[in-house]
Amino acid sequence: MFTAGAMTTLGAVPVFLLSAQSVFVRRDVGFDEAKFGLAASCFFAAAASSALLGGRLVDRLGRRRSTILAGSLACAGAMGLALLAHSYTTLVLMLVVLGMANAALQVTSNLSLANSIPLQLQGLAFGVKQSAVPLAILLGGMSVPTIGALIGWRWTFGITALGGVLVVVSGLALPRDGKRRGPAARAAEKPPRGALLLTVGGMAIASASVNSLGAFVASWSFHIGMSPSQAGYMMAAGSALSIIARVVTGYRADRRDGGNLAVVIQQITVGAMAFVAISIGTVPTLWAASMLAFAIGWAWPGLLLFAVVRVGREAPGAASGAVQAGAFVGGATGPALFGLLVAHADYPTAWRVGGGCMLLAGVLLVLARRAFLRDLAARPLQRSSTG
Repeated sequence: MFTAGAMTTLGAVPVFLLSAQSVFVRRDVGFDEAKFGLAASCFFAAAASSALLGGRLVDRLGRRRSTILAGSLACAGAMGLALLAHSYTTLVLMLVVLGMANAALQVTSNLSLANSIPLQLQGLAFGVKQSAVPLAILLGGMSVPTIGALIGWRWTFGITALGGVLVVVSGLALPRDGKRRGPAARAAEKPPRGALLLTVGGMAIASASVNSLGAFVASWSFHIGMSPSQAGYMMAAGSALSIIARVVTGYRADRRDGGNLAVVIQQITVGAMAFVAISIGTVPTLWAASMLAFAIGWAWPGLLLFAVVRVGREAPGAASGAVQAGAFVGGATGPALFGLLVAHADYPTAWRVGGGCMLLAGVLLVLARRAFLRDLAARPLQRSSTG
């Protein structure tokens, strides 16, 4: 569980390190904010395509070899940024490698949890794993005064490369993977495609909204009269609540017999209402609604992954990889589209549209859950699984 959380943090942290230290990086390498946005999008695009295409590869490679591969990519990309990124082109290439590493680390950690954690603890395990994402945001922010401003931004990526080395070492210490099943057996174990596609769509749309929350709620707070310090406290409190909520949500999932997708839908619906409340534009309402959005409206990623792995048959890498791809697509497109809405309309309109997107994501997940249940009725699993 700890290793999976560490791998998830290692995969997610590079783009937040880059964002937090963007002033240093742009001044050193020499590019503007538009190119910075493109570089961050390349990271997420590489992660999305790698997760979508590489999930089945991870299932075939097994836990040991995929862990070694993921750690090697993370080390190579981070070391490349630290030592070689003296031009914009090289920086983007290294971010593409790190995006691939992010996907490999995320999907491999999902596979590890599915195969090595007892079923009655997997909800907690996925909650802990997904708590690493808000933790990565906090680490990115802390890197500026502690490392970036003191000895240079490149050192933060050098330390990240050492994390990749540790992942490789941990992979080498794992027992060799057993014999993989043949093509016919793997075909019978594939998750239902229609249900998975609906889930990926719901994940992408909901992720687009909640990532916009993380990107723009501070700017909105300035707009309605909060000070930078107050906004910082609000973001820190929201991140802490998100971490706690994801762990608690996973813990509670282990004490239910299925029904996890239904809980995800309820959480997303609460998030949609919180978005609408944020659009009201008063400081007390913003505090209350943003805490609700962070604590409930953004508490579902680990639970959704857990539910999909449970109903994803014996291909957890493929199932979770597809869902992770949806998350990466949402992370790449959501803030950009939200920014366009703000520029061409205003903040309240953008928040209300974000809430509508959350409701649409909930509808897609309702349809996905029905499709998963039909598949389970037609192809019962040997183990209990009623996601």
